[in-house]
Amino acid sequence: MIDFSIDRDKCIQCGECAADCPAGIIAMGDYPEMTDEGRCYRCQHCYTVCPTRAVSILGLTPEGDQPEKELPSPAQMKDLIKWRRSVRRYRDENLPAALIDELVDTTFHAPTGVNAQGVVFTVVRDKAFMDKLRRETLDRLGALADAGKLPEGIISQYLGFAVKVWRSEGRDAIFRGAPHMLLTSTPPGVPCAVQDAHIALTTFELLASSHGLGTLWDGMFMMALAICPELRDTLRIPADHAIGYAMLFGRPDVQYHRPVKRGPAKVNILE
Repeated sequence: MIDFSIDRDKCIQCGECAADCPAGIIAMGDYPEMTDEGRCYRCQHCYTVCPTRAVSILGLTPEGDQPEKELPSPAQMKDLIKWRRSVRRYRDENLPAALIDELVDTTFHAPTGVNAQGVVFTVVRDKAFMDKLRRETLDRLGALADAGKLPEGIISQYLGFAVKVWRSEGRDAIFRGAPHMLLTSTPPGVPCAVQDAHIALTTFELLASSHGLGTLWDGMFMMALAICPELRDTLRIPADHAIGYAMLFGRPDVQYHRPVKRGPAKVNILE
């Protein structure tokens, strides 16, 4: 139920809610009215754009003090993006569960196509589970390698190397000793499943970086997951979900003293 309502004592008939509605389903008469609840995106634009707190929707009422927003400066955002690194060395310690929950809850605000909000976050919150996942993954890959069943090409090259160094050195080349992992997936019917899953992880990565945490887009685990689908059961990912991507995270056990130098950007300029 959309439950769109207008407090007529507060409404100043400015029309902002109607003008900003992406579905175009709010009409201005004497007061705003929703003309087709079935096409509502549930984006809450009408709720957030109202200057006098007259709009309520989805059971949300704009009561209380107006919240203050604290945006990072352009210089701070520039530093956050340029100083972000792919971290492959982590401290062997759990992050506070409350911090992980805060990161994921904030990440859920990332944009999704048609505001579907269909991304599901599978979160490894304890390094003991990561140890279990690490052993199972490398055991399964080792069995495939011994049987000559690793797919040829880059998968065999990378995952064969991971098995080799795990057996000879006890070195984890897939999870890099990270205590935590975040994996995105989407159920059937999500209109922009691939884009939504990747936007969510990009949002999480920058948010985690702002907390001084390290992250890594884990392509090697994605390879392992593709040839060892049983790992989906270990992670309790529904069989009908499309996998987005996996991201490792935790407190880094390395410090970078300067950003990399890249560019100039490859740009197609139209004037």
